[in-house]
Amino acid sequence: MEHSMYPETSRELHEKRRELAPETYAAFRAFGQKAFADGALPSKTKELIAVAVAHVTQCPYCIRGHTELALKKGATEQELMEAIWVAAEMRAGAAYAHANIALDTMNRVADKAKSG
Repeated sequence: MEHSMYPETSRELHEKRRELAPETYAAFRAFGQKAFADGALPSKTKELIAVAVAHVTQCPYCIRGHTELALKKGATEQELMEAIWVAAEMRAGAAYAHANIALDTMNRVADKAKSG
């Protein structure tokens, strides 16, 4: 029998999460509703941001859920794909930028070897 690392969401799992910490669950739900409500950014834009972030954090549940919500709020497939490409560039860009840490370490080790 195969067991997936990511079980399908279910009403049972949803209820168990709520039952184990009802106050925290309620606060989290309220926060999410507020965060995704129309404000300075329309909710559709917030869902596109969520899709991009979900790809960077690699949360399959978030990818599926926020892609569906973005579509329901009027996002096009092209908008979704552009958001995903932005996420991919940012992830790659972060690796490129963080290369400075390795380069700095290489320089420090080389300087220490020269002086030591």
